Amino acid sequence: MPIAGGVEEALLEAGFATDILSSAEEALTLFRSGMKEYRAVVADVNLKGTLSGWELARQLRQREPTFPVVYMTGAAANDWGSQGVPNSILLQKPFAPAQLVTAVSKLLNEVPPTHK
Repeated sequence: MPIAGGVEEALLEAGFATDILSSAEEALTLFRSGMKEYRAVVADVNLKGTLSGWELARQLRQREPTFPVVYMTGAAANDWGSQGVPNSILLQKPFAPAQLVTAVSKLLNEVPPTHK
């Protein structure tokens, strides 16, 4: 099964609604449109288009500083420290569907720090 299908199936079975998109540009367009209220992003580091999953997360965080981000990667895990946004989770492929569901749930359940 392609990774996108496995991701979608795991999230749907856990009760999450999903939109499977192939590029960061497509994701940013939908996010910025406000047509849906997105609560988290699960992004492969290597996406189609000109923007990476790293850049997608940075742009989402510019609009929503605590937006939950889960990265997936097969080879770029060592770049997470320098490229990933703070308070994100990285899953290295291959991973179990339960790991994905746990990561998304953890981020959604964390309360953002209060600003003083």
